Amino acid sequence: MKKFVTAMLAGAALSLSFASIADAKDKTIAVSWKTFQEERWKTDEAAIKAAVEAAGNKYISTDAQGSAQKQAADIESLISQKPDVVMVVAFDSDAILPSIKALSDAGIKSIAYDVQFEDPNALYITFDNVGVGRIIAEEVKKAKPEGNYAFIKGDKGDPNATFLFQGMMEVLKADIDSGKIKNVCETFTDGWKPDNAQKNMEQCLTSTGNKVDAVAAENDGMASGVVAALTAQGMTGIPVGGQDGDLAAINRVALGTQTVSVWKNAKDLGKVAAEAANALADGTAMDKIPGVAKFAGGKNKVEMNSILLAPTPITKANVNVAIDAGHITKEQACAGVAAGSVPGC
Repeated sequence: MKKFVTAMLAGAALSLSFASIADAKDKTIAVSWKTFQEERWKTDEAAIKAAVEAAGNKYISTDAQGSAQKQAADIESLISQKPDVVMVVAFDSDAILPSIKALSDAGIKSIAYDVQFEDPNALYITFDNVGVGRIIAEEVKKAKPEGNYAFIKGDKGDPNATFLFQGMMEVLKADIDSGKIKNVCETFTDGWKPDNAQKNMEQCLTSTGNKVDAVAAENDGMASGVVAALTAQGMTGIPVGGQDGDLAAINRVALGTQTVSVWKNAKDLGKVAAEAANALADGTAMDKIPGVAKFAGGKNKVEMNSILLAPTPITKANVNVAIDAGHITKEQACAGVAAGSVPGC
């Protein structure tokens, strides 16, 4: 609960600071989305659009539909519309770099939203994804301190998959080295897709003869595929980690089929990023944006201005936090849960 309150207060403080420095009017803020298949992006978009329009600016967007090629074409099209700032959720953080250079060459400022691409001229805004990986590992380890672990990682082209795994290994490496925990499966998942994650988990179960004691999945959508694979083998209830605070995942946490969903409040992230975009559009220097610090944790160690927000782990012990915040209704969170067995239900 303390982490949750701290994150909310930090987000509020950033918002107040933005309001004092940015008075942009009639600017255009664009977002290039990598895909809308994941539940959370609609929440992000609503928060971004509200903050952009509250400042008197115009919001436009494109959806790359899970294609690096389409995202490049989308950004080319956006450049022709001459926006002031483009926020990019990169499908492939390397493939996107020529498009980011094209934005800079056109005098358009860019924000790496949630997914890092390494360009020193861009502002990187996300949650602390290494920290998210640590939390997933910590909560899974609490539930299963030793045994055979499977790691269902995200898309290979997304640096968040590496950041998350890095955080997991910070928590688990000593136990892996000692043999207390054994890494029996580790695989990337194309497009972060639940069905691909389910296939990966099924292959893991086949290769190990179902000898898997815990699963660290890197997001909630993939966790749903993992749980489906486990359920088919009568293994429901073994520890499974995830992140994003998907509504179905929070219900799984309450039911006990998922151990943790690390909630990255998309409303906070979208609001902070949109207010940063408004400030940039109004001429505020990137390093003068409230909350900005230097970050050089990517694979190429490119130093970028960044804002990293704090996430909130949702477990059985604090499902009520997400309910009280209005992120999910009690009915959604507690469907199928015996009354009084979980806080908030």
